[in-house]
Amino acid sequence: MIFEQAGKENTQRTLELAVNTARERGISYLVLSSTEGYTAEQLPDTQGIQVVVVTTAYGSKAPNENRLSQEKRRQLEEKGYQVCTAGHALSGAERGLSSVFHGIYPLEIMAAALRMFGQGTKVCVEVATMAADAGRIPAGQPVVAVGGTGHGADTAVILRAAGSSHILDTKVEEILCKPRG
Repeated sequence: MIFEQAGKENTQRTLELAVNTARERGISYLVLSSTEGYTAEQLPDTQGIQVVVVTTAYGSKAPNENRLSQEKRRQLEEKGYQVCTAGHALSGAERGLSSVFHGIYPLEIMAAALRMFGQGTKVCVEVATMAADAGRIPAGQPVVAVGGTGHGADTAVILRAAGSSHILDTKVEEILCKPRG
C-alpha cells in the first residue's frame, strides 16, 4: 500500500495492516516506534502477538529525560507490551562525533541510504535493531516493524533483524506500506 502523503493521518491504517499481516502470516512479534506513546496507544487488538514498543533514548530531548513518561510506560506495560528504551542504532554516538568533528560516519551513511525508501523505513530498521540488541525480539526471525515520518506511523515492513554488531545481516523482506516519495 502506498500513502499519498507521509504522516500521522496514516497511523490507524498502518497499524491495522501491520497487525493483520502478522496474524495472517503467523509472525509472533510486532515492533514499533513510539516516542511519547501515541502510536502504541492506537494499536488494535494484538492478542497472540508480542508487542515491543521502542522509545527514544534518554537525553534525546533533554539530559536525563525520556520523552515517554513513566505513567505512559506503566500503562503500555499493563497492556502487556514490552517497552524498550535504547540508544539509537543508526545515530547515537556517531551523531555526537559528527556534530563535533563535522564528518560523516558509516551509520549515518546507512541511515541516509535507508531514508531513500522513506524516513519510516529507516525507523523500522532502527527500532528492530534496537529491540534485537535489547533481547526483546529474536534476531533472524521475521517480525513486523512499524515506523513513521515525524509523528504517528506510516510505514510497516516485514524484516529479519540483526543486532547492531551484525546490522548488515538485517533483511527487509517486504514493505507492507509506506508513503509516496
